[in-house]
Amino acid sequence: MRITIIGAGPGGYTAAFDAARRGAEVTLVESDSLGGTCLNRGCIPTKTLKSSAEVLEAMGRCAEFGIANDGTPSVDRPAVIARKRRVSDILRGGLEKTCAKLGIRVAAGRGRIVGADLVQVVRPDGTTLDVPGDRVIVATGSSVMHLPAMPVDGRHVLSSDEALEIDHVPNRLMIVGGGVVGVELAFIFRAFGSQVTIVEGQDRLLPIPSVDGAMSRLLLREAKKKGIRVELCRTVSALSIEDRCVHASLAESPFVAPERIPKAARIPAILEADCLFVTVGRVPNSAGLGLAEAGIATDRRGYIVVNDRLETSVPGIYAIGDILGPQRIMLAHMASAEAHAAVANIFGERVQPDYGCVPSAIFSSPEIGEVGLSEEQAKELGLDAAAVELPFRELGKAQAIGELPGVFKLVADRKTGRLLGAHIAGAHASDLIAECTLALQTGATVGDIRSTIHAHPTLSEGVMEAAALFKTE
Repeated sequence: MRITIIGAGPGGYTAAFDAARRGAEVTLVESDSLGGTCLNRGCIPTKTLKSSAEVLEAMGRCAEFGIANDGTPSVDRPAVIARKRRVSDILRGGLEKTCAKLGIRVAAGRGRIVGADLVQVVRPDGTTLDVPGDRVIVATGSSVMHLPAMPVDGRHVLSSDEALEIDHVPNRLMIVGGGVVGVELAFIFRAFGSQVTIVEGQDRLLPIPSVDGAMSRLLLREAKKKGIRVELCRTVSALSIEDRCVHASLAESPFVAPERIPKAARIPAILEADCLFVTVGRVPNSAGLGLAEAGIATDRRGYIVVNDRLETSVPGIYAIGDILGPQRIMLAHMASAEAHAAVANIFGERVQPDYGCVPSAIFSSPEIGEVGLSEEQAKELGLDAAAVELPFRELGKAQAIGELPGVFKLVADRKTGRLLGAHIAGAHASDLIAECTLALQTGATVGDIRSTIHAHPTLSEGVMEAAALFKTE
């Protein structure tokens, strides 16, 4: 079996490793660097910057923990960027070694699909390499969305890609988009010392259906406590650069029902900033793939359409990851799960990815981890559901480590107690959500969680304590 994989992000390299371990002859085509967006311009670089921000914040809290600190900590931005690059380099080197160990051929260049039996690779020098095979997996991912009204110049107006490489800390920073990327960057740069303003067109931060409303409200409170200005129900109607300063005209949002827009958001305003980050969404990396010529169906936005086995409209050609679009789940670990499913199906199995039990981690401050249905989603589906909440501050471990902001929220069937969703905001929420994911995956009830002994004192006790608050009818 010869398998050609286009795109070496989490989906692509996971598929390559899996297929090679099954005995396939694998060619991995990548036009940029191994690791894709996640390793080079997304998950890993962002979390590396966040770790620097957390150390800086911890140093500022020394007195709270009885530690004398006569110095004034400051950000060495070049050193922070160097560390970020070093972490990515180390992990990328690991991928390269695994490819070599498994005998995976890495072809540098842009892949173009001729059919399930042939992919053409245009190398950086312009020459073409033909890669014959038996199956193709498309894992080209997505890129940042650019808005014509906010042209990125790399100096005053930056996408999230450029934001990770900026060589200084802007004094006044405006972030357009209060989604996952926007809020993560907002808390990072606020910790570094920027005066941050978030402009969001919806009526809450993290306006994502899977994010429970309680998490959005808590995050808004914490953002304000840290001095982050949040302009909800607002959009940028005009943008100009004058005297090395960004001038943004704000207007009321057309995306929110008029009766839900606060009076303050209806008043036109002009904000000034030294730098503006645009974090408003993603677009598919489908240009130049030859999808139309190969007969591969896409939706109106250019995302590839697949069946429940991740096979496209052309037999033998599969697609995974962000290239499938938001109708599925655009997360790195979902791409990896889809990779395993696609490879299994290529080898004759019948595997369907489970999209109902996918955890999500948002690295704001505090972190947010969630899985399953939000309380709002459960109600919209007509389920007889109830929710319970436990504040972080009630935990001994939270008090001991000084991490009080946060909440554990469980959503479960009112009669049976079967877990429907879990939402955690607080320290290490991205790690704590794993237990709830397993509970959801196995069909556990809040009673099962409650009766499971948790170590003391730990933050994970919060899941158990929240479960103990749930009363079935």
